[in-house]
Amino acid sequence: MYMGVDCGTQGTKVVLLDSRSGVICGEGYAPHELISDANGRREQHPAWWIEAFLKAYRSALGQFGGDSRAIRGIGISGQQHGMVLLDDQGAVIRPAKLWCDTETAAENAELITLLGGEKGCIERLGLVVATGYTLSKLLWVKRHEPEHFQRIATLLLPHDYLNYWLTGERVTEYGDASGTGYFDIRTRQWAPEVLDLIDESGRLAKALPRLIESDRPVGRVRADIAELLGLSKEVIVSSGGGDNMMGAIGTGNIQDGIVTLSLGTSGALYAYSSQAPLNPNPSVAPFCSSNNGWLPLVCTMNLTGVINQVRQLFGYDLARFNSAAAEAPIGSAGITMLPFLNGERVPALPLAKGSFLGLQMHNLTPGNLCRAAIEGTTFGLKYGLDLLRESGIESRQIRLIGGGANSVLWRQIVADIMDAEVICPVIGESAALGGAIQAAWCVEAMSGSSASLAELCERFVKLDERSLALPQPGAVAQYRGVYAEYRAQLARIHCS
Repeated sequence: MYMGVDCGTQGTKVVLLDSRSGVICGEGYAPHELISDANGRREQHPAWWIEAFLKAYRSALGQFGGDSRAIRGIGISGQQHGMVLLDDQGAVIRPAKLWCDTETAAENAELITLLGGEKGCIERLGLVVATGYTLSKLLWVKRHEPEHFQRIATLLLPHDYLNYWLTGERVTEYGDASGTGYFDIRTRQWAPEVLDLIDESGRLAKALPRLIESDRPVGRVRADIAELLGLSKEVIVSSGGGDNMMGAIGTGNIQDGIVTLSLGTSGALYAYSSQAPLNPNPSVAPFCSSNNGWLPLVCTMNLTGVINQVRQLFGYDLARFNSAAAEAPIGSAGITMLPFLNGERVPALPLAKGSFLGLQMHNLTPGNLCRAAIEGTTFGLKYGLDLLRESGIESRQIRLIGGGANSVLWRQIVADIMDAEVICPVIGESAALGGAIQAAWCVEAMSGSSASLAELCERFVKLDERSLALPQPGAVAQYRGVYAEYRAQLARIHCS
């Protein structure tokens, strides 16, 4: 048995994978609270993640009904970019600033200037630092909470913190480290000179965790935690990784030609690459993967949250929302939504606001607004896919995950807008599944087994043929014109 854990923005998921049958025999979920302010603040207390993990684990174990001592390894997936600060006693100093926190936009712009602009960022780090990354959060804390800044002894990411709670070890791996803004994705090493832009003393560099490769263990579960969870004292905790990196493993996206598209709180597109991308577009984040390759990625910040806002505006449940959107025509009768309710990362518009454009007496209907929300958020992902394709990424097949993947309508709209085959994995909790698979990979490697990650993914990742959506030529042609209008409106309002 292997446990996969996905600590996301909205909640924590736990799955228990039976390595012999290849099925999930127990799963659980517990939600998180969110500290949210109009100025862009998005934070969570790390203690909430622990509480949610314990609830989700107990739920999964209850569903399993077997002996928890059968669990051999644990793999943690975590929301990327979050900043967890510990003092010299290992205590959390303040709530964690999350990937979706845009309060640090001014600090990020200043740091990009200090790094020499986009060109300087790429020369030093191999990517351009975005507002959501960890780096600008540190400068923000130094300026706004100097008393907290002076107490920093350890600097962790969310998945690192859960690994620390489990093992007592302060370790991270290349994939999640890629999204900090102080890690060189080409050399796979920390870039302490970037942290010196914030504090010349070198104190921040000393606070960084040790780096390990993705198939290496963080350590064994601490005795007191093993007792709390009813585990053997020999349980291994694998390196884990960011949710996108674990999602790649959990969708079998470990070879060229496959794109994973996540329709979750945020939208993410990523594709495995065996080589570090050369000259990527500044909006493409060429992160390292959590299987010792690279994972060029584009992230949009507005997806299912936008859908839920529009849905709640009309008091619709999901079924009614989808029905209303399905009744509307392609292009929403001329309505375009720029869905930037939480700013945006790609394109880089952290302070942008959302817009409904093209409203007229004849088209102002709930159905058209519902469909415009789906189309507008998907156009943002299309913008990202174009950037990946321009960077040389192939896209023979899109593997769709996240809550939005459950919508038959949305799957077809993605296929038509992207002009690509779309299919969902059987196990939708791909990040948690990826954590479990990585844990199995790590334990197998430690035992001297020759089982490769590709073999494990082939065994555990299955595709749901019933979910297959093929692009319809007529719809593809119509969407080209509608997408061109979206790009024109985007340029006119935000990118002129």
